Amino acid sequence: MSPSTAAPGRWQLPGGSVEPPRDGAALDESALAGQAARELAEELGIDAAAEDLKLWVVTCGENGSIGLTYLAPALPEVTLRAAFAMVAAAERVQGREPELDGIALVHSPDELAGLAGPHADYLDPIVRRFSGCR
Repeated sequence: MSPSTAAPGRWQLPGGSVEPPRDGAALDESALAGQAARELAEELGIDAAAEDLKLWVVTCGENGSIGLTYLAPALPEVTLRAAFAMVAAAERVQGREPELDGIALVHSPDELAGLAGPHADYLDPIVRRFSGCR
């Protein structure tokens, strides 16, 4: 992963920090979903409407950070990989390193354990929960 992310050098989900609302606007679930949709577009090149994202799990990170994980509508793997490749290429053309430098699609804790290198502390419980829902 890029050194500019919150979990540099570790496998992680696309995401970012919550930006404060503008001009006294409420930071409600709709605004949070909008920020999640923005992160999907910025880091993976996936356009999803905020109302199509479902708040799925809330985690507490190793430093006391709170993470909100949203489920997006399912897309074919080829679509995800192509969109990610286009976003990464566009960043490099502009002389920037992409926030995420690789993509891995995992469906189970065993697949997560098979990834080379460390992963963000929240990732294992999220993958375990996801694999239990399938």
